[in-house]
Amino acid sequence: MTCPCGTGLELEACCGSIISAARPAPTPEALMRSRYTAYTQKNAEYIVASHDPEDSEETDLDATRDWAERTQWLGLEVVDTKAGGPDDEAGEVEFVARFADEQGREHRHHERSTFVRREGRWYFKDGKVVPPPPVTRAPKVGRNDPCPCGSGKKHKKCCGARAA
Repeated sequence: MTCPCGTGLELEACCGSIISAARPAPTPEALMRSRYTAYTQKNAEYIVASHDPEDSEETDLDATRDWAERTQWLGLEVVDTKAGGPDDEAGEVEFVARFADEQGREHRHHERSTFVRREGRWYFKDGKVVPPPPVTRAPKVGRNDPCPCGSGKKHKKCCGARAA
């Protein structure tokens, strides 16, 4: 089976061996990918266990399990990574996870997550949702302005006449 995290590798050669604790996640990105894969497999125990032990009281196993079970995971895109190398004690991963809710509506979860290394192991620390870019509207065209289509006519005699 191909790993759900999107690397194209086999599950066991990718996130499966991290989830099963056969090997630790070597980077924050690998840990984030394994957490996504755990969500696809409804493995709430791993998701909670990979959370920073210093903040373990903030994690809710039942709520995590409920969300994982009610969600159909559709894909993962890693947008950016910062730090998280062999000599770092912290790292950051920005990603977009696509999923469908119980009604089949598709959503995008765009997050910037922080990770910490404790006693040689990477843990998820916190995540902040990345807001969508603001919507910009084209400037309003007046009736006597030139038509933006480039015809050379006034807007009211060109595309504006079709809209009326």
